[in-house]
Amino acid sequence: MSFLLGVVIFVVAILISVILHEAGHFLTAKKFGMKATQFFIGFGPTLWSTTRGETEYGIKALPFGAFVRITGMTTLDEVEPDDEPRSMRNKPTWQRAIVMVAGSFMHFLLAFVLLLAIVLGIGQATESTGNTIGSVSTCVPVSAKALSDGSCAGSKRDSPAQKAGIQSGDKIIAVGGKPTRNWTQLGDVIRAQPAGKPVPVTVLRNGKRLTLDATPVIVPNRKGAYLGIGDAVVFQRASPIGAVAFAGSAFGQVLVGSAEAFAKLPAALPDLFKSCPKKPKKTTTRCVSRANTPAGNVSSVVGAADIAGQAVASGGGWEYSVSDLLLIIISLNIFIGAFNLLPLLPLDGGHLAVIFYERIRAWLARLRGRPDPGLVDMQRLIPISAGVFVLLIGLGVLLMAADIFNPVHLAQ
Repeated sequence: MSFLLGVVIFVVAILISVILHEAGHFLTAKKFGMKATQFFIGFGPTLWSTTRGETEYGIKALPFGAFVRITGMTTLDEVEPDDEPRSMRNKPTWQRAIVMVAGSFMHFLLAFVLLLAIVLGIGQATESTGNTIGSVSTCVPVSAKALSDGSCAGSKRDSPAQKAGIQSGDKIIAVGGKPTRNWTQLGDVIRAQPAGKPVPVTVLRNGKRLTLDATPVIVPNRKGAYLGIGDAVVFQRASPIGAVAFAGSAFGQVLVGSAEAFAKLPAALPDLFKSCPKKPKKTTTRCVSRANTPAGNVSSVVGAADIAGQAVASGGGWEYSVSDLLLIIISLNIFIGAFNLLPLLPLDGGHLAVIFYERIRAWLARLRGRPDPGLVDMQRLIPISAGVFVLLIGLGVLLMAADIFNPVHLAQ
């Protein structure tokens, strides 16, 4: 049920994002006196509509997005002579550019606001300096790398802490008779214990003092004994100034990460359907699944919705679920906003490139003493626009198929 809730929240959030994208175009167009005749949510047959002034607002049957109709966006649009002065193509270059950028700006603004909401409303997760247990491992990792990854793959042994009955929320006050007052001291004492020999672990649980017997073990390629406990995490809210700094830094990190994921896309395509069997055969070659290749960082909206559902269903407290879900929505909005600015038709960035090309061409014409060539004939660009559109649709279908038949699962 919680998985489905996460998916529903994600889908609603994406629909809101698309509506805000179109609202960005719509509001800036109206601000500059352009004529906007329609603003609809969804596509297909009209379920409801109302006209306010010169604009028809409504809801369509298929809630897969939204659209706004601005008079005379390109030379392809037929415009009544009386409406031509208010057409978008007759407005100054800077106004047309702002209208085209406004859609992506709304994605960026939403992402920034949600980042502020996380750090102001929930807080940043930081490790506690105390000696209260935040988590108890269910296994003994097979290697130091598996330990750092939090993976139980290949392990057949329960962790010493789990066997001893240590629970999340317990406060360890002594190990082997040595008092522990903070997490650093606790770690040092545990690693110094002899592996394979039972040691008393004294804990405070619900105000009561308990002594449990645990037998530390050795994790290969790791120094010191292993008990299988994790420190508690606290969520600390930032000040308004600190929140802005955090949001700006996180925004930049996500933007760079989005660019890196996009750059890896060509190399990721061959690995989209690569998976490993649940019971691998004994071979000399280690299986590398999609999750461990660049393809694991590339996903469609279907995959993002699946990960959002996993984030909510994974548990660990509402703070983790909400912040993880919001971060997924934030990342997708930043990616969509940046991707939409690529200079490719029919993306907004493609229309923006055409606008700048017209101005550069007009400037060069003036230098040569020639008249302004005017607007670009978009009829000639239709094959390019159609080719890019087909390519994007094909890529989207491929990613959706990979996310359905070979999904990436969140690490537990």
